[in-house]
Amino acid sequence: MRAKRPHLLFMNELLARFWIGVVKLFRFVPIAVRGRIAAAVGWILWFAIPKRRHVTLTNLRLCFPELSDKERLALAHALYRRMARAALDHGVLWAGSAQDISRMVRFEGLENITQTKEPLIVISPHFVGLDAAGIALNLHVRGCSLYQKQSNAAWDAAALAGRKRFADPVLIAKTGKGDLMAVIRAMHQGLPFYYLPDLDHGRKNSIFVPFFGTPAATVPMASRLAKVTHARVCFCVTQMTPDGYVVHISNLWEGFPTEDFEADTRRITAELESWIRKFPDQYLWTHRRFKTRPEGETSVY
Repeated sequence: MRAKRPHLLFMNELLARFWIGVVKLFRFVPIAVRGRIAAAVGWILWFAIPKRRHVTLTNLRLCFPELSDKERLALAHALYRRMARAALDHGVLWAGSAQDISRMVRFEGLENITQTKEPLIVISPHFVGLDAAGIALNLHVRGCSLYQKQSNAAWDAAALAGRKRFADPVLIAKTGKGDLMAVIRAMHQGLPFYYLPDLDHGRKNSIFVPFFGTPAATVPMASRLAKVTHARVCFCVTQMTPDGYVVHISNLWEGFPTEDFEADTRRITAELESWIRKFPDQYLWTHRRFKTRPEGETSVY
């Protein structure tokens, strides 16, 4: 069994390189056609990964109990179509020109990032257009962010290269050791920090904050980091549209941070909920947002 593992790893990487090449070819396909293809790809993804399907429906049941099973199922199918199109749109993000990306990704409130002279934390939650915003933002400003290395070396290299195509952003691999200090050093160089606030990173360093009424383990990093670096904060949400993406960037928040990091984290979560309600089929419900449970509670998944 052990003798086969290097061979399997090689085959997996070879297959990944093939699909990366296919995705890059989609930069030549009109976005409307990508959308139609994504409808079929979404169905394949839905049936191909039952664990993610279960996670998605569980999240929707917890967060939208007022919807019927049929309504939640329709919302989940719409999400999978969105995810498939976002994947195909990476052809433009990874291999298209700067002009191609500018045509596909439009900003509202960009000046709140580019014209801010103070240290800045850009809070950007997990909507399907997250990569589109991050890569397009590099056309206008150099920033920094944390990223999670992927297990497949080919996919990891492609994603990292795509994110570093413009402005040479500082991308810090999550290791659990020294990540925060690396972020602070980058911010001290004047780089805005592109922060993803809405993943379950386990019990350590997390607090439980209600997310659509269900306690969710949440790291209060934005509040604490803003306090340490004297940074301002804005919210950045990416909306997929039929002809591309619109990146909504809020005004700089007033009264943030406070002395209460839990209240600050609740404020971020409430803002996230309000955006999710605007386009619920674009939030990545495939993540196990409720993986960590309060003491005494059993797994929801």
